[in-house]
Amino acid sequence: MTKTDWIKQEIEGLQTAGLYNRIRTIGSPQGAWLVVDGKRVLNFCSNNYLGLANHPQLTAAAKKAIDELGIGPAAVRSIAGTMTLHVELERRLAAFKGVAAAITFQSGFNANLATIPALVGKEDIIFSDRLNHASIIDGCRLSGAKIIAYEHCDVASLEAQIKENLAQYRRAIIITDGVFSMDGDVAPLDKICAVAQKYDILLMVDDAHGEGVLGKGGRGIVDHFGLHGKVDVEVGTLSKAFGVVGGVVAGSPVVVEWLRQRGRPFLFSSAVTVPDAAACIAALDILEASTELVDRLWDNANYFKAGMKELGFDTGLSTTPITPVMLGEAPLAQQFSRELFEAGVFAMAIGYPTVPQGKARIRVMISAAHGKDDLDKGLEAFAAVGRKLSVIK
Repeated sequence: MTKTDWIKQEIEGLQTAGLYNRIRTIGSPQGAWLVVDGKRVLNFCSNNYLGLANHPQLTAAAKKAIDELGIGPAAVRSIAGTMTLHVELERRLAAFKGVAAAITFQSGFNANLATIPALVGKEDIIFSDRLNHASIIDGCRLSGAKIIAYEHCDVASLEAQIKENLAQYRRAIIITDGVFSMDGDVAPLDKICAVAQKYDILLMVDDAHGEGVLGKGGRGIVDHFGLHGKVDVEVGTLSKAFGVVGGVVAGSPVVVEWLRQRGRPFLFSSAVTVPDAAACIAALDILEASTELVDRLWDNANYFKAGMKELGFDTGLSTTPITPVMLGEAPLAQQFSRELFEAGVFAMAIGYPTVPQGKARIRVMISAAHGKDDLDKGLEAFAAVGRKLSVIK
């Protein structure tokens, strides 16, 4: 036996259990339709909520920036990588979010890895929603702080854990996703904020799936609940609704300044590229000019969900454009996804460990880029496959 044989055995185990992730390849720009593995299919997979990933205004801004400033910053932000576009993007993001300051990172994942260990350490405690994103979980582990999981979106559970544990630690922070990416439900941030204020605990929300979706013109969950000035740390991503790539932390100026000094991805990984920063600014221009794309996103989401429920599908707890189609076991979800692809619809299966065992699903990501005819085609394909596999009658 070689020293890597165990990996081969683990991979074979994933394949047997229906949990092996077969990665498909995109050969076209993002949009309502894609070329996937050489086949033109309806796109129900991307996080491209507002259809900005191939928007002409963003591509033009990126090309212009390349001509003027090149491509790569060629350094970390803290040495020689902070360019005028980074400063402008952070100023614009802070204004968009209605906060005093913002700092950008290479991804939303990196934003969480930077923020959590900078705010808490081995003498501290984290109260974390049980279904928080992997990047939050990893950031919590890196911090070395004690991690206490409270029941999902359960404010009573959160407060009970605070009462039982808070006095034993130096500092504390409450961390929750804003929109939960696999279920599409929204954290009760107003009630969580009230608990944070009651016990004088830092509050951090990861709004990766809320930016461009919730709030006025897509300003996010803090705006959605009218909590401006009450949430200490608001983490987000620029790779979903914004259609580009990158992460952002917005909120208290002292927190932002501290992350410039101690956020490790900021200090030790090269800065976001010039065209990416320029494209993000162009996305802000579009969002600030009109709510049209956000409104269309919600219209499409409501239309599709209503159609799926009428067909008899279980779409879980979602109250956002994320539409989980609950199927239960991973092999069924994978078979369902393959059948959809044959029918011309690209919608990937999600199974363990991304979601709990027995909770496998097809996660449909609705976009403002979809037309009603696209959504109707998707509904027809789901109906045909659902009946074929006896998921619906």
